[in-house]
Amino acid sequence: MTTRAFASPPPAVSPVVAEEPRIRADESRDADATSVFAAPATDPDRYGHQDSAMADAAYTPYGDDSDTRIVPSEPLVAATAAAQPQPIFVQAPEPPRDRGNRGTAGLIGLLATLVFAILYLGTALGLRAIAGDVNGENIGQEALAPLTTWGYWTPVVVFFLGFWLLGAIINRGRWGLWVVFGIIVGVIAYAGHILGQLFEAPFWKLTASEGLELAGEQLLAPLAIAAFVFARELTIWFGAWVSRSGARKTELNAEAQREYERTLEAGPTLSR
Repeated sequence: MTTRAFASPPPAVSPVVAEEPRIRADESRDADATSVFAAPATDPDRYGHQDSAMADAAYTPYGDDSDTRIVPSEPLVAATAAAQPQPIFVQAPEPPRDRGNRGTAGLIGLLATLVFAILYLGTALGLRAIAGDVNGENIGQEALAPLTTWGYWTPVVVFFLGFWLLGAIINRGRWGLWVVFGIIVGVIAYAGHILGQLFEAPFWKLTASEGLELAGEQLLAPLAIAAFVFARELTIWFGAWVSRSGARKTELNAEAQREYERTLEAGPTLSR
């Protein structure tokens, strides 16, 4: 049996040359179809608006192709202004107030009035004892009887008012002013005695002539003269006490003024 060898068929070769005319024919047909069915032209102003610039900006590439440069920052004016020192306000010291002596004159006047009341009452009892109205048996009753009358309290109150008024006027003055003007307090106490006798009458039940007659009788009355003398002397001696207190307060006022001036010269100081 004879065996034949079968050789494999040669590979098929694609007709390259034949395909190229066909491809070109297809491209020609596509071009003709495209030219026939061209897209209609659109009018940008047909609908009354134009393309917004935002659309162009949306597709604009972000950033810049230019070289990056480092620019020095501007100085911070606000921070510099805040760093400046703030002014500090210091309250100036108040000038010292002068210490007055009127209150002291009033307190010392109360003591002087108490002494005047005792002397005035003792003189009244002595004059009544000389007249025979007061003796050892009724001296207690006679000593208490004037304490409930206008004739006794009127000169006492008037003396206090006169003493305090003079002290308010002299204030921190020297003792010589009390010696000179103490006579005014004596006159006031003298007038207070006469006024007390008019209250004791009483004067609203007297006629004008009777009132003048009663006042005339008391002008040279021993008790009226005693009231003048007591008021005059007490004003002098208790006035010396008031003037000594006034001199002390004058020194304190001068020292306070000097301290105030030293504080102003030293200037303000800050405590830490």
